[in-house]
Amino acid sequence: MVAKTGTLRFIVLLCALLAAGQGHAQNELRDTFFREADAAKAAAEEANASLLAPRAWERGQREYRDAETALERGRNIETVRSNAGDATKYFNEAAEKARIANTAFAQVLKSRQDAANARAPELSDELWQQAQRKFGEAIRLMERGDLKNAKRRDVEATSLYREAELDAIKTQYLSETRRLLADADRARVGRYAPITLGRAKQLLADAERELNENRYDTDLPRSLARQANYEAKHAIYLSEVVRKVRDRDLTAEQLVLQWEDPLRQISGVADIVPDMETGPNNLTAELVKYFEAQAKELQELRQEKADNEIRIADMEEELRALDERLGGATAERAALVQRLEAQARVKQQFEQVEKMFSSEEARVFRQGDTVILRLVGLSFDSGASQIKPQNFDLLAKVEKAIDVFPRSELIIEGHTDSHGGDDLNQKLSQERAESVQQYMINAMRIPTYRLIATGYGETRPVASNETESGRARNRRIDIVIKPNPNAQ
Repeated sequence: MVAKTGTLRFIVLLCALLAAGQGHAQNELRDTFFREADAAKAAAEEANASLLAPRAWERGQREYRDAETALERGRNIETVRSNAGDATKYFNEAAEKARIANTAFAQVLKSRQDAANARAPELSDELWQQAQRKFGEAIRLMERGDLKNAKRRDVEATSLYREAELDAIKTQYLSETRRLLADADRARVGRYAPITLGRAKQLLADAERELNENRYDTDLPRSLARQANYEAKHAIYLSEVVRKVRDRDLTAEQLVLQWEDPLRQISGVADIVPDMETGPNNLTAELVKYFEAQAKELQELRQEKADNEIRIADMEEELRALDERLGGATAERAALVQRLEAQARVKQQFEQVEKMFSSEEARVFRQGDTVILRLVGLSFDSGASQIKPQNFDLLAKVEKAIDVFPRSELIIEGHTDSHGGDDLNQKLSQERAESVQQYMINAMRIPTYRLIATGYGETRPVASNETESGRARNRRIDIVIKPNPNAQ
C-alpha cells in the first residue's frame, strides 16, 4: 500500500514537472514569435488605428488571435510564425494609415472632439450618429485610396459634428426655456399675458442668435436664457391672475390689496408707516432710501471693525516687543504713536472725501489705509473707451479728492461685466483705464510716476452678472488711492 502511494505521488510530480516545462517552453516560444507583433500592435493602438484604420487593424487582430490559438493548441511552429508575421504586417499598415488619416482628417477629428465635449452623443444623438456614419465612410474610403470621395465625406462629417455640437450646447442652455414656453402655449398664456410672454420668446431668440454667432462664449446666452425663464414663469403666473380677474374669481381691488400686503410687511421690519393712500410710489422710495442707508452703515461698520482689528493687533505686537526690551523704548513708542496718528489722519481724509460725492456719482470706501473711489457715475459708450464731456464734472471732483492725499500712489482699475468674450473684455477694460489715466495726466497735471492703469476685464465682479443692475455695477472704473504716510 505504501509502495503504491509513493508511485502515485511520483507520477503526479512528474506530470507537474512536464506541464511546467511545457509552460516555460510555450512562454519562450511566445516571446520569440510575438515580440515584433506586440510592438507593432502597441504602435497601432497609440496611433488610434482602431478608429482611423479599422480595416487593417481588424485584420491584424484576427491574425494575432489565430497565432495565439495555434500556439495554445500546440500546432505547427510555422503556422504560429506565419500568423504572427501577418499580424505584424497588418498592425504596421494600420499604424501608418492611421498617421496619414490623423493628418488628413485633422479638422473633422477636432470637430468630433468638440462635439463630444459638448455631450453631443447624449444631447444630440441623431446628428451625432449621422456624423459618425459620414466619418466612418470617410475612413473606409481613405483606406481604399479613394482620396477624393474621402475628402467629400470628411467635409460632410465635419459639418454634422459642428451641428451636433451647437445643438447640444443649445439643449444644455435653452431646453428649460423651450419647455416653459411650450407649457405656456399649451396653457394659452399669450391670451392673458401677451407682453410678458412675448418678452420671454424674444429673449430665447436672442440667446439662440448669440449661440449661433459664438457658441463658445456662453455667458450672455446663459444670462438671456435665465431671463427668458423668469419671464416665461412670470407670464404663466400673470395669466393665472388675469384669468381669475376676468372670470370674476378675484376683483381688481382684491388684487391690489394682495400686492400691497408684502410692502406692509417690509415697512413693519423697517419701522416705516406704510402710507399708500395715493399708491405705493412714496412708500417704495422711502424703503429704498432706508435700505441704502442700512447698506452704507453696514459697510462703514465692517470697515471700522477691520480697522480696529488691524490697529489693535499692531499695537499689541509692538507693545509686546517693547516690554521685552529696555533700551530704545521711548523712540519706538514715539514711532508707534506717529503711525497711529497717520492712520487717524487717513480716516479723517477719507471722511472728507466721502462727503464730496453723491451716491449716483461714486461709492467711497476703505481697505485698511487704502481709499477706493468707485465711480458709478462714470459711463462709456458700448465697446468704447473715450471719456464723454458729461463726465468732466465728476472727474473734477475726483481731482479734488486726490488732492486730499498729497503724493499718494494712484491705481486706475478698469472692470467689465461678463458679457462678451474674455479677451475682448480684458482689452476694453485696459483701454478704459488708460483713457482715465491719460485724462489725469493731461487735465489734472498728475505726474505719470504716480499713476498705474490696469484692466481686469470680467475677473473681479462686485455684483451678480445675472441681472442688469448687477452688470451695471460691474462695469466700472475704480480709483485706488494709496496715501503716502509721510505726506501731511
